[in-house]
Amino acid sequence: MGEPAGIGGEITLKAWQQRHHARLSPFFVLDDPTRLKALATQLGWNVPLVVIDTPDQASILFDQALPVLPLALAAPVHAGRPDDANAPMVIAAIEQAVALAQSGAAGAVVTNPIHKAALYGAGFKYPGHTEFVAALCGNAEVAMMLASPQLRVVLVSIHVSLRQAIETLTSDGILHIARIAARALQRDFGIARPRLGIAGLNPHAGEAGSMGHEDAAIVAPAVAQLRAEGIDAFGPLPPDTMFHAEARAGYDAAICMYHDQGLIPLKTLDFDRGVNITLGLPIIRTSPDHGTAFDIAGSGQAKPDSLIAALQMAGDMARQRRNG
Repeated sequence: MGEPAGIGGEITLKAWQQRHHARLSPFFVLDDPTRLKALATQLGWNVPLVVIDTPDQASILFDQALPVLPLALAAPVHAGRPDDANAPMVIAAIEQAVALAQSGAAGAVVTNPIHKAALYGAGFKYPGHTEFVAALCGNAEVAMMLASPQLRVVLVSIHVSLRQAIETLTSDGILHIARIAARALQRDFGIARPRLGIAGLNPHAGEAGSMGHEDAAIVAPAVAQLRAEGIDAFGPLPPDTMFHAEARAGYDAAICMYHDQGLIPLKTLDFDRGVNITLGLPIIRTSPDHGTAFDIAGSGQAKPDSLIAALQMAGDMARQRRNG
């Protein structure tokens, strides 16, 4: 369900409304059916809901109604105003979704945005969904990919300051993320020999040391090691020239040294359809690449494009694992 006071409910309702146009695989939502029905009524949307007991009922009923596996919230939901009383059920929804995917009852998990500040009082101790899902999957070693139809980026460092990202960058860290990315591109995307474009850290990838030594001392050795392992990696690439259309055609994913290096080009190219994918898990997990949007929650203005893209991506990845 994600944060109930955010836009997760309305984009889920909209995604179901667009199920035929978007050619979505059947899905069900772990949520409070009473609150979803009230939200649909408030927005004037005709979205029939059906409460299910088991996930296998979803595919049978999906065409006629949005299947809901019920989780009762403790407090009424007010759009834009998260209530700490509902935090335990937000956490429980993630835990139950992961368990269903681990058991094979669900093909993938798609998570709506959470509001971490509201979860801390309920014992949530993780920086975000990615780390929590990894812990639920036996502390799996994971990497964060953001993907759109035009570009895939995988981040070496994520939610840390730029100063910390630079200070903690190591060849081993780049190798760790790139190996996870290469395996995932094979297993989940069906790319037999993935091509990894490794971004440099500094302007012009250091310009032979005149703009920083990190590219020669840290990034280049990692690229050499990846190639020695048989991974088709190349770089370090000048970050300012590796994201135009011709350059993007030369790799299947860009390995980026820090958050904004990857997210700025991706969101510039396709802000509405970016998908967050956790690579390296034994299950499939995707999510929209946006937050709770409290400022427009409950207004019906939220675009479902990123959630729809996340649902489509999850379906494609599930089929690839099943048939690959």
